[in-house]
Amino acid sequence: MSKKVLVISGGSRGIGLAAAKLFVAKGYRVVNLSRSAIDLASAVDLASAIQIHTDFSQPNWAQDVAAPLSEAVSGCEQIALIHNAGLLQKGGVDGLSAEDLRLSFEVNVVASTQLNNLLLPNMGQGSSITYVGSTLGEKGVANTASYVIAKHAVIGLMRSTCQDLAGRGIHTSCVCPGFTETEMLLDHIGNDPEIVAAIAEGVTQGRLIEPEEIAKTLLFCAQNAVINGAVLHANLGQLEH
Repeated sequence: MSKKVLVISGGSRGIGLAAAKLFVAKGYRVVNLSRSAIDLASAVDLASAIQIHTDFSQPNWAQDVAAPLSEAVSGCEQIALIHNAGLLQKGGVDGLSAEDLRLSFEVNVVASTQLNNLLLPNMGQGSSITYVGSTLGEKGVANTASYVIAKHAVIGLMRSTCQDLAGRGIHTSCVCPGFTETEMLLDHIGNDPEIVAAIAEGVTQGRLIEPEEIAKTLLFCAQNAVINGAVLHANLGQLEH
């Protein structure tokens, strides 16, 4: 049994699923925490993945998963933890409710902190914590206020992770994808081909990012301790206006 374990949140689709497949190919066992399980019919290489069902928006999720998660990583030597689960809501600052902002922070920021606390006692030398941020972690766009605010906070959480874990042999980074062809993005724009085309025109490469491209970036960060406290923009080069 592999002594290297990938623990990933939101590993059942999009970037998370692509990352799970890639890490398995590189010899990792996979533990996925999400509301839905990985579809093993379309991901046969993940047949041995451990599925821990949870909803990061619920107040007691951490205490509910503590025991199965501890058992899943028992005996491992290195843990690659990827905080990938996210919540993207529509709406601008005018009219942004406290409830929506709290929900965004619960899923995008607070859950990552809780998951860190659960796993850090098991994380040995060479382990890593990688946050999936967004280009919106360092800039803003209209009508996405709660997500922009939360993703800015994710970068702050990563930087605190780097400083507070100094000397423990655990490295951390925040990968900030640009427009990636995932269900979350397509749902957000209403699966409108014209909007997809317009987005592609704003990228120097003229296309959306494939989830597998971000997965390769996450693997690089997990395996290279020199990438510590770093924000990596993986966006194909967005055009500036």
